[in-house]
Amino acid sequence: MQTSSTPTFIPRSEELDKTQRDLRFHPSTTTNPKTLSAEQISAFNRDGYLTKIQIFSEEEVTGIRRYFDELLAKTLAEGGNSYSISTAHLRYGRVYDILTDRRIVDRIKDLIGEDVIAWGSHFFCKMPGDGKRVSWHQDSSYWPLTPSKAVTAWLAIDDASVENACMRFIPGTHHLGHLTYSLSENDEANVLNQTVVGAETLGQPIDVELKSGQISIHSDLLLHGSEANQSTRRRCGLTLRYCPASVRAELGWNAKGVIVSGQDGSGHWANPPRPDTD
Repeated sequence: MQTSSTPTFIPRSEELDKTQRDLRFHPSTTTNPKTLSAEQISAFNRDGYLTKIQIFSEEEVTGIRRYFDELLAKTLAEGGNSYSISTAHLRYGRVYDILTDRRIVDRIKDLIGEDVIAWGSHFFCKMPGDGKRVSWHQDSSYWPLTPSKAVTAWLAIDDASVENACMRFIPGTHHLGHLTYSLSENDEANVLNQTVVGAETLGQPIDVELKSGQISIHSDLLLHGSEANQSTRRRCGLTLRYCPASVRAELGWNAKGVIVSGQDGSGHWANPPRPDTD
């Protein structure tokens, strides 16, 4: 079982002034999508997510999995854990390549517009018998971004099923705005430090089962989480974060942002180059 610690990639809630942020859902206004269908755009606006989108072939995702196996082994040897590989695109060229892959970016463009920033990459790896859940939460609570237009593409590196604790969504909760949460920093079995209590009274959760190489996409306001992995199978996903170039980032987070489509006319995002190391 992994040792417990609050992941350092998460800013403490008191650092984020939510009164100065636009925390409303902004629906996609795309009328002529190039890769997604009009039905998918409508479903995302209604439900807050899309799922089972095939991106990588079996051969490609096998290569990604082998790469992650090596990266995880190195991280564990250096004293990290299976949740501590975050903002990986700033350190690893291979992760940068996944984050900027056109097959993913083209789908994101259809949801949030032509000018796209890719700013986040974090492995969430539940080891066999890990015992840690990811509590119900909204990503927007953790991110110093405004307005609330960010989306996450969750890439399955391993097959993700109910058995090994796939993600769960509560459809439609992105329409509720920012929700009150309780701090859960002392909960040894919780990966995160926030929990939206009573989330399941807000809707019927659905299990987001994915085959390796598939992605789901969800709004930063959608309630989501996952149960503890009590199985003998690992469940690894790579979260890839995107937002329109018009979004502003505080706390220095603009330094993470790579322009993957269109332009950033204001120069707000740093647009770092691909790292040389893999």
